[in-house]
Amino acid sequence: MDDLRARRSTPRPPGSSPLAREAAEALRAQLHPDWRLAEEGRALTRTLGFRDYHEVMEFVNALAWISHREDHHPDLSVHYAKVVVRYSTHSVGGLSENDFICAAKLDALL
Repeated sequence: MDDLRARRSTPRPPGSSPLAREAAEALRAQLHPDWRLAEEGRALTRTLGFRDYHEVMEFVNALAWISHREDHHPDLSVHYAKVVVRYSTHSVGGLSENDFICAAKLDALL
């Protein structure tokens, strides 16, 4: 399979099928090992630690730029020294390839 970082997110029409768990696991295997399937395979999450709030905000701003470019946005939980990132494609009610593409770009950012 080609590199997820080289791909671009594409709109998923409402009602499209989410990825099957096996397909999601295969894509997750291409990411940093800290990524986890959550919510019975309907979401992809990763918790990232930082030294302080300034580093957290630098990361969040860089991730916002990637999200804007890909037109695919994660849910974020922002804390003093950590960020919890959660990807899920709302229009399909679960995971799509877009979630893994953006997660791979986040991995490259780090």
